[in-house]
Amino acid sequence: MSNRDEFKPEWFEGDLPAKSFRSILKWGDPKEYKHPNRKLFALMKETFGLDDDWFRARRNEGLGTVPESFPSRLAPEHVAALTAIVGPTNAHVDAYNRLRIAYGKTMIDLMRLRYGIVENLPDIALWPRSREDLRAVVDYCEAHGIPVYVYGGGSSVTRGVEPFKGGVSLDMRVHLKRVLGFDERNQTITVEAGMSGPELERVLRGAPKELGASRAYTAGHLPQSFEYSVVGGWTVTRGAGQNSTYYGKIEDIVTAQDYVCPGGVDIRTRDFPAAATGPDIDQIMMGSEGTFGVLYSATLKVRKYMPENTRRYSFIFRDWESAKEAAREVMQGEFGLPSVFRLSDPEESDVALKLYGVAGTPLDTLISARGYKPGQRCLMLGTADGERGFARHVERRIKRICRGHGAMSTTAYVVREWERGRFRDPYMREDMQDFGVMIDTLECTVNWTNLEEVHTGVREFCHSRPDTICMTHMSHFYPQGCNLYFIFIAKMEALDEYLGYQAGILDSIQKYGATMSHHHGIGKAFAPWLEGDVGHESMSVFRALKRHFDPKGIMNPGGTIALDLPDEQRRLMKE
Repeated sequence: MSNRDEFKPEWFEGDLPAKSFRSILKWGDPKEYKHPNRKLFALMKETFGLDDDWFRARRNEGLGTVPESFPSRLAPEHVAALTAIVGPTNAHVDAYNRLRIAYGKTMIDLMRLRYGIVENLPDIALWPRSREDLRAVVDYCEAHGIPVYVYGGGSSVTRGVEPFKGGVSLDMRVHLKRVLGFDERNQTITVEAGMSGPELERVLRGAPKELGASRAYTAGHLPQSFEYSVVGGWTVTRGAGQNSTYYGKIEDIVTAQDYVCPGGVDIRTRDFPAAATGPDIDQIMMGSEGTFGVLYSATLKVRKYMPENTRRYSFIFRDWESAKEAAREVMQGEFGLPSVFRLSDPEESDVALKLYGVAGTPLDTLISARGYKPGQRCLMLGTADGERGFARHVERRIKRICRGHGAMSTTAYVVREWERGRFRDPYMREDMQDFGVMIDTLECTVNWTNLEEVHTGVREFCHSRPDTICMTHMSHFYPQGCNLYFIFIAKMEALDEYLGYQAGILDSIQKYGATMSHHHGIGKAFAPWLEGDVGHESMSVFRALKRHFDPKGIMNPGGTIALDLPDEQRRLMKE
């Protein structure tokens, strides 16, 4: 049978039903889709023991309309007062507008939407227009004991935005997305918290026209959720972009912040590159995930935008050990740092070669002929950025190290294929879920000493569930270690089974000594493990800060970063 005649599922495409659950759970652009390619589809069938018949009918698509049977529990006088603050077109009590900012994008959120499960709605969705609106809303809610939640781009995978206690949810992306200041001499830009990644980069890359600058700039922060996440979300969760090895995580990029806190308190930090004036308030506020106050604006470092200098490279290694050692040598080489830097373990490398269109090509044949065997080989890819001579120097040194560890160049082609899909791969999650196949992620930080123990231990748990794919890569590197990013794919449709499996992975991450998160944040989903990670005394400090900033406990209540988590839910994993 030719490829043309092979069976292909009827992947979902077309317009989304108005006010449907599907329109909320869908990733990204409502009109954009990306489907698994033929080789990835074949891998799913083989791994999960499925035949073509399994893929002939989609199920649990979430096409139903969100019902209006979930009335707001907020007293009419509170609805009227909050509406008066933001204006009638910016206050919504209908179920659809409340549900669309109640969930993020973790798998439990998507599964609930598919099954039409509605819970933990805010009682009113507000679209604040200004800092003054934020101040008035927080003051009113504190005076009347109304919970306040903050919604940015909605890409949270930790249940960070879910309003467990109802109340108010502030949708920051509607109006609060303006540039407040630009200082080319200092190379900084100040923007409101609801500004999206694409809008920030559009302004910076078009700085001569948009800002009257002498040249184009970039923030260098490009997470996979880049197209549908916002500056505020990056900041309060300590996020990382895919180019972080060179540009840094968001806490390395933000130089000043402006928060609206309860008690009439405003926290405005000053825009300096460094100071020795006691504990760093900026670092205390970053990672607070809306539990201390509402982030109104952030000042970010910007860098010169020089895409013409980008150098791309990729290598295939014979085995995991040599690949890891090469990565460590690059990071400790002190010749400069790559920008994108990714290393996939053997299981992910085999899938990646299918995903990037390498499998079955002459390049794949050459790789195998030279002894780089499936199930053992590891793929490294990346870029070097910056001044032309610097980028070339970094690329040359990386190539020398990789070849010294027996790696074979697989050219810039692989990197360009990865770049083509870097922001579009999340679209495939819905296709898989339409046929009962779940894909989700968890990530952590390790040092070079405990990397292998964590990698081995967590993967052993993931594979303890039969017929489960567990891909792993490192994508954020430091001289002292890196992150580990686990992607698990399984035939799984039951909510309880998913939650139990996720909890087991988190238990394993903690058991083997990694951090509970490198850049996703903690939210409410990972909160039970936080005290076991940071320790009792550190949690005591977090709670003391909470009492100071929010004595009435109105900001993002419900267990976010474990601040009001019931004792019986803590998983301390003490041995």
